[in-house]
Amino acid sequence: MKNFTKFFTVILFFTGTVLFAQTTITGSVKDENGSLPGANVVVKGTSNGTTTDFDGNFSLEVNNGKGALEISFIGLATKSVSFNATGQPINLGAILLSADDNVLQEVVLVGTGVIDLAEGRETPIAVSTIKIKEIQTKIGAQDITASMVNTPSVYVAGQAGGFGDSRIAVRGFGQDNTAFLLNGQPINGMEDGLMYWSNWSGMSDIANGIQIQRGLGSSKLAISSVGGTVNFVTKATEQREGGFFQTGIANDSYFKNTLGYSTGILDNGWGVTAMLTHWQGDGYNDGTKGQGQNYFLSIGYKLSESHNFNFLITGAPQWHDQNFTKSISTYLEYGKKYNNNWGTLNGKYETERRNFYHKPVANLNWDWKIDETSNLSTVLYASWGRGGGTGNYGSRVRTEDGLVDFDAIVANNNAAGGEGMFGNGTYLVRASMNNHNWYGLVSNYEKELNENLTLNVGADLRTYYGTHFRQVENFLELNSWTESRSLRDDTHQRVTDPVFNTVTESFAANPWTATFNTMPEDQRIDYDNSERISYGGIFGQLEYANEIFSAFFQGAVSTQSHQRFDRYDYLPEYEDSEKVNNVGYNLKGGGSFRINDQNQVYANTGYYSRQPYHDNIYLDFTNEINPLTENEKIFGLEAGYSFRSRIFNANVNLYRTSWKDRVTTNSRITQGEETIGGIVVPEGTQIFITNEGVEQLHTGLELDFGVRPIDNLNVRGFLSVGNWEYKGEVFTTIRDEDRNVLDRDGQDVDGGKVGDAAQFTAGLGLNYRIIERLSVDFDWRYYDNLYATVSARKKNLELPSYNLADFGISYGLPLGSSGKKSIDFRVNVNNVFDTEYLSELRSANFAEAGDETYKGINVSNQGYFGWGRTWNASARFNF
Repeated sequence: MKNFTKFFTVILFFTGTVLFAQTTITGSVKDENGSLPGANVVVKGTSNGTTTDFDGNFSLEVNNGKGALEISFIGLATKSVSFNATGQPINLGAILLSADDNVLQEVVLVGTGVIDLAEGRETPIAVSTIKIKEIQTKIGAQDITASMVNTPSVYVAGQAGGFGDSRIAVRGFGQDNTAFLLNGQPINGMEDGLMYWSNWSGMSDIANGIQIQRGLGSSKLAISSVGGTVNFVTKATEQREGGFFQTGIANDSYFKNTLGYSTGILDNGWGVTAMLTHWQGDGYNDGTKGQGQNYFLSIGYKLSESHNFNFLITGAPQWHDQNFTKSISTYLEYGKKYNNNWGTLNGKYETERRNFYHKPVANLNWDWKIDETSNLSTVLYASWGRGGGTGNYGSRVRTEDGLVDFDAIVANNNAAGGEGMFGNGTYLVRASMNNHNWYGLVSNYEKELNENLTLNVGADLRTYYGTHFRQVENFLELNSWTESRSLRDDTHQRVTDPVFNTVTESFAANPWTATFNTMPEDQRIDYDNSERISYGGIFGQLEYANEIFSAFFQGAVSTQSHQRFDRYDYLPEYEDSEKVNNVGYNLKGGGSFRINDQNQVYANTGYYSRQPYHDNIYLDFTNEINPLTENEKIFGLEAGYSFRSRIFNANVNLYRTSWKDRVTTNSRITQGEETIGGIVVPEGTQIFITNEGVEQLHTGLELDFGVRPIDNLNVRGFLSVGNWEYKGEVFTTIRDEDRNVLDRDGQDVDGGKVGDAAQFTAGLGLNYRIIERLSVDFDWRYYDNLYATVSARKKNLELPSYNLADFGISYGLPLGSSGKKSIDFRVNVNNVFDTEYLSELRSANFAEAGDETYKGINVSNQGYFGWGRTWNASARFNF
């Protein structure tokens, strides 16, 4: 018995040695620029993993036997490396991750079935990805839109307006016709489809990456984007403990500090990542000061291998003073940075145009791996927007150099006994408020029917309630403000005698004040209305893929209801408008063929029937329904070819997009007294030009490429050639900022050029690694065939072409031997050669004999000059 016990013990020992023996695997992870600190190394099919140190090295204990390591890094293609562990140490050497610009992955994937990324579908599309490294190094004091300027068919304008006032166009289509998503949830305005980047001023801090899908895209949602889909994938709860502190400075007294920390995923499955930012600056142009914060909190919980939860809340409260378009002649007289929206009061800076807003966004993600072939991803989200923009109200007085004379205004207000009203020479600063509550849910179920066939089905539900009114921001020593109004009946005509309204309360233009305070209804001026928009959509996708061929079909149908409530202009019994319901749908399909490992071709097509936006349904900002609105019709065709090799990658895309039955609105500021439709409009009035029945046809070619001729040099470039024109006839309605109709006219616009974005762009970028941690980069871009941003017309005004160059230098300094601590330094110089150029025009006045011109352009035209040379520098301490 004793001998048997010894024998059994020996057997258990050897069995345990075989079953539980481990092997140490080491290696290093790199990309074309050198070592990759923070890369994920995980044993495939397990939670056993680690991350690389500052020099890109890793060491991992694995159980003996055959397996594979999955190595991943944000913005690079994941690589699988097989191993056969026998107990002897294994050194895998250097593992190179390919610089595939069209791949975007998170450190911790959240809402994987909802976040629509291109690699989630085998069939290729026209796509570009901006990695987190590029966002962090190149943004500086610019909007997040600046990170997309080196992308084919993307044009960014409007930065001269102030912090957060930039605009982006994709394939010539504006922001209201490009879908913007945050972790897969729609974030375009529900009323007009627009994007206000000041509301997202913290995006450069929280984004893990940005994927721009031009044209039809891969989104499975019930959305009908025309130009494309831009998906911002934010940070989530990070896997490893650590943090950073970053400080930066830039031109015009700009500075920014950011602090972030993550607990990592703890043994109990919980983890927290948090970040806080403060920024402020004077702005590039005169009178465009700004200040804001950004907060981010992500709480993750891994309940089991099947269930993963993540709660995220982020917001970017900010205020920034604004600059509006002016005539070229005004800029030539007062300087390229001139802004006439500000002045001084008792010797201190004061402005009449300030945007202020706070839009907290929260979402709860649930990823459920049901079994080996199916999973469900759901995100429940909400946002609460509060804030608005200030402006002039009453009789403005200007100084000799065109600035607002606040001292004279206060004197006039006192002379009127402090009782403000139209017609007695008084003036105040008003705030146009735009508050909303938005709740939604997006859910996607994915099922692998077999090894080649995958099914996706899901739902997209949203409800939105917005409130719009004006309130007093600054009385400027007035005691009150009185105005009259006549009320409308169900015919939408004013039927009552004037009703007088006197207000005595004001709120400061501060995002935090707006967040927690609302002006009482009896203290609101000019207008006070709300709308309810409800949206429900279902979508599905069926995809077949094998090693050489793939095909997909997507479909979505949605219903959208609208109702308007006007408390200011209607009798109480007629405040509620008639409810409008519209049904829309979209169909997309395509396929690809892999010729060999290096060559692939694809073709996609899609048809959208998209409901009109809320602001285009009701006429003249009343409860009257616009009889001209109908579903917009979009038909797209695209085809492409891609080439991949070890040192050279390239993509070529062709597209044709037809867009019919659309409504567009532009605006401008009158620079002097004007007569429009027989009505005298005073100087400084914002004019809205609405075009109904517009049809556009956009065709073009896109090329992007990347080449690595030597290990230390990475070259990339792009070319976009477009032909974007209006078709048929259009009706134009002109309104003032108080929504009064000034004029209406119809005209033939067939063949007219679409403005707002350069139809020919080209760019070249270089990144050279001088030594292991020191690199320099240079980007050059050329813009041509840029036309004025005006309503549809037969003949449009072409702006002068221009080119820009940016330069940057990066250096990483390791601290200590652990590799976890380091300091990263970055310096950017944008528009290195201080090129002077017109970035956009909002009018199209052609030069005639005897007219004064600037580079051949009539100086009466209104627009913006682009920024001259700017710079920024930052240091980031990682711990």
